[in-house]
Amino acid sequence: MVVLRREIGDVLRDARQRQGRTLREVSSAARVSLGYLSEVERGQKEASSELLASICEALDVPMSLVLREVSDRIAVAEGLLIPDTVPVDLASALAGQDSTWRRRPELTPVG
Repeated sequence: MVVLRREIGDVLRDARQRQGRTLREVSSAARVSLGYLSEVERGQKEASSELLASICEALDVPMSLVLREVSDRIAVAEGLLIPDTVPVDLASALAGQDSTWRRRPELTPVG
């Protein structure tokens, strides 16, 4: 069985580790206790939407990207085929924004 809080925790931990940051650094930036962030990353605690937003901001990762990755992981667990691109209309809407996440190759617009 897929547990949403575990998938969210895994995605947050992966993002933090890719940045080479410690739990302490992110917990301080997100204004959440180190122990609580650790429990969220391990899927032991549910993160409220406000807490999730704060963690995403501390990681400088859009919440929509975190939720998309969570959704993709759940789709894979359910045996569904998931697209590996961003819809053209979404990519166009974001074209004027200056954001490092937009440059990730897996978010290249198609069409």
